[in-house]
Amino acid sequence: MQFKTASRAFSSSPLYLGFDLSTQQLKAIIVDSQLKVHNEVRFEFDVDAKGYSVEKGVLTHEELHEVYAPVAMWLQAVDVVMERLKADGLDFSRIKAISGAGQQHGSVYWSFAGEQVLQSLDSSQTLEKQLDHAFSHPFSPNWQDASTQAECDLFDKELSSEEQLALITGSKAHHRFTGPQILRFQRHNPEAYCKTSRISLVSSWLASVFLGKIAPMDISDVCGANLWDINAGNWNKQLMSLASNGDPNDLARKLGPVPEDGGADLGRISEYFVQRYGFAADCRIVPFTGDNPSTILALPLRSGDAMVSLGTSTTFLMSTHQYKPDPAVHFFNHPTTASLYMFMLCYKNGGLARENIRDAINSQHTPPPTDIWANFNTTAESTPPAGQNNSSSLMRLGLFFPRPEIVPNVRAGIWRYAYTPASGTLSEITGANPETWSIPKHDARAIVESQLLSLRLRSRDIVEKSPDHPSLPAQPRRIYLVGGGSKDPTISALAGQILGGSEGVHKLDVGQNACALGAAYKAVWAAERKEGETFEELIGKRWDEEKFSVKVGDGYDERLYGIYGEALKGFERMEKKVLNDEKKSSGKSML
Repeated sequence: MQFKTASRAFSSSPLYLGFDLSTQQLKAIIVDSQLKVHNEVRFEFDVDAKGYSVEKGVLTHEELHEVYAPVAMWLQAVDVVMERLKADGLDFSRIKAISGAGQQHGSVYWSFAGEQVLQSLDSSQTLEKQLDHAFSHPFSPNWQDASTQAECDLFDKELSSEEQLALITGSKAHHRFTGPQILRFQRHNPEAYCKTSRISLVSSWLASVFLGKIAPMDISDVCGANLWDINAGNWNKQLMSLASNGDPNDLARKLGPVPEDGGADLGRISEYFVQRYGFAADCRIVPFTGDNPSTILALPLRSGDAMVSLGTSTTFLMSTHQYKPDPAVHFFNHPTTASLYMFMLCYKNGGLARENIRDAINSQHTPPPTDIWANFNTTAESTPPAGQNNSSSLMRLGLFFPRPEIVPNVRAGIWRYAYTPASGTLSEITGANPETWSIPKHDARAIVESQLLSLRLRSRDIVEKSPDHPSLPAQPRRIYLVGGGSKDPTISALAGQILGGSEGVHKLDVGQNACALGAAYKAVWAAERKEGETFEELIGKRWDEEKFSVKVGDGYDERLYGIYGEALKGFERMEKKVLNDEKKSSGKSML
């Protein structure tokens, strides 16, 4: 358990509770109206859970590529987190509203009896004891699950192509998405599906527990299902028919309606929590959203701002007015602001790929460095942009995928190419050549450039010219870096050189609390907004930028941005060539 506490002076001022139900833990954060954190507690599934033999929060069936979590374990986590908040001295009666975030795409299957039990809980008993058998299926598929390839193929074909599926739902079919998961569930567990009263996302499941009845899905999180028609604002009947084996109306009843307002008042907290913990009877429940949408709420991310999460994987998030779906990207409704969309890119290869090259460079140095990234950074910084010694010489471009990648969709492997902008010549480099490509020396800068060029390539149609900087080319307004890689000065510098950032590159420091904070801020906004006041307006007035954000780079540099603009042309050609070559060698269509 970890927590930090603000001043505990007696007060009747309102507090707000935000949850984050992730793969490995349940976290709760309490903030006040000025966004100051008062309490933080967590329940780590591997460490704290009793009676569930999970590893990294999940169970796996490797032969079937299944990854899932026991729903009852999450109930135990809620019980313990609430007790820890109580032990921390929290006055629950001050909590005015609650929201939360849940791992995206996962589904929970309520039984008919379970829905009734939820509405008549006994405050003298735990949630785990009362709701343990409230589900027609005891497990929830995790976002890492890869058991639905056959179902994904059907989804991609149902509307004629993956491009059309992305146009309607914001994404092509993915293993983890809820629609393919429901289709597989009703195929493999038909009896359990028939006994299912309602289906929740992880986020709306947690909201249901606190509401005391089945809560509707959030307008943003529902976009991770491959079932919601984003433009029409409703379930797509053709896809619903596919997922339900021909009974779309029954599935629509199971999934329920979806309110358009991300700050809607879903109702008062369950009487169970009023009696057991002393919540005020008028504490309101606000729609719980997905973890990625909640992340962009951890700061007042304005349209045109970009957030880059540099962890084991890489995630790129933007808030935008534009809806330009493509099979390589994800679009969601914005979790709070109806005029905006959330644009997202997800890569499997991020920190691990950089670490492999770091280790290769360090192996050439003795003794081992105290700072394990020092040699990598020095090597990358001493290499010219795109490996180009002068404007007429070749550029070094590469793809570095120790794991199979999804953007682009290609097998694990490393590809290195030489590109000459003046002639447009692109040629693969095989083997180590100290002059053309010294391995691992030239890999250091090339891998960071490769990862950032991919972001620039896929966001180029989304970024817009800034009205505050009309003379600059279209680019993100601000770039916020989060995650382990955000601490690296070399990555910060290259992010600005390649992606731009008319108002600089900033490191966002909210610890590991972005999702929970975003949820708590959502509760503040929902409860305290004036009519027509957006999340960005209300939270922007109260968010302490100096506390959570520090500028780590100037961002846009005309000369360097231009060099990488030329590199981008070669990078795009290189990706297409690799995909075509792989298609020919495998004899299969590259999806």
